[in-house]
Amino acid sequence: MSEKHAKPNFSLAQATDMLKSLYDLTTSQIHTLPSYDDQNFYVLSTNGKEYVLKIMNSEDSKNQSLIEVQTFAMSFLNENGIPAQTATPTVTGQLMSLEELDCGYGHQKYLVRLLSYLPGKTISKVPLTPQLLFETGKMAAKMDKILQKMDHPYIRELDRDGFIWSLSNLLVLEKYLYVLDGEPLQEVVKSVIDLYKTTVVPSYPRFRKCINHGDFNDLNVLVQPDNNGCHKICGILDFGDMNSGFYINELAITIMYMMIEHPNPIEVGGAVLAGWESELPLNEAERDCLYILVVGRFCQSLVLAHYSVLMHPENEEYLMTTSRKGISILRDIWKLGKQHVEKVWFDSAVQFCNSKLDGTFNS
Repeated sequence: MSEKHAKPNFSLAQATDMLKSLYDLTTSQIHTLPSYDDQNFYVLSTNGKEYVLKIMNSEDSKNQSLIEVQTFAMSFLNENGIPAQTATPTVTGQLMSLEELDCGYGHQKYLVRLLSYLPGKTISKVPLTPQLLFETGKMAAKMDKILQKMDHPYIRELDRDGFIWSLSNLLVLEKYLYVLDGEPLQEVVKSVIDLYKTTVVPSYPRFRKCINHGDFNDLNVLVQPDNNGCHKICGILDFGDMNSGFYINELAITIMYMMIEHPNPIEVGGAVLAGWESELPLNEAERDCLYILVVGRFCQSLVLAHYSVLMHPENEEYLMTTSRKGISILRDIWKLGKQHVEKVWFDSAVQFCNSKLDGTFNS
């Protein structure tokens, strides 16, 4: 976000008033939820239903067409068997409402939506077994395949040229590198960007295009126990980073964030890759660029978290959660190198698939 005060900071009383005026709901419980650059509230209404009140930051609220596509995508996925949230209409029948309010920074306009509440724990809170990682890769691929079938009058809004969180726009990081001045990893980030220029960019024509969720991370995937004492995916959150990209980008993003939560990060790639390829086998160009795209996402997370802390020092703990864990992983897998890491991932993906086929797999 470009504006220092773009993130909303509404009180519980203001959120309660919004719920009453926009949705005719009375709350019995309400509290804030963690968020990156929007504001989210958990809501239990007196009718017994649970919701998430989502108030977009003032910058993103300026693009209603984009938010409309994202809201439609959530419903489209839900209708096609993917556990995504859906929006509740206002009393006037709208799926979102642009409200001009003051939350401490003067009157600004904020887009407000009331989303269904999905129960479950974030995947970051449970053991990442090979089977759960396989299911995560499979779910990410299924999701993108369904999104590719979606049509909407504003679908071109997802092109999002220059969007800093799109993995296709990694080169945008160059203008933010100053936030790492004095950090040892600044040189690693520069080297990754150079490798991206020479390896990934020339491969664009051979990548398969799609619509990416764009943030399939350890806090946006919900799980709950199944009947076998394991966990299954029961929810996918936060479609705010949706963009037109490539299938391989989604896989790289998924691997990177699952690595953050695993005690042996390098082991993650094989199981996620096996799950992904059970839906969407990679072509040669995609396979050759997977490692660079994964380290590229680590670089995005590192640089943009540092930048966001400059804008919002009061939110440093949340903003740096992923980045702090990612620093050592990025350092380690960069040191191991492309050839070594790819061999681990691709060999273990084959072993994983073989063990599932012959029944020797143990989750």
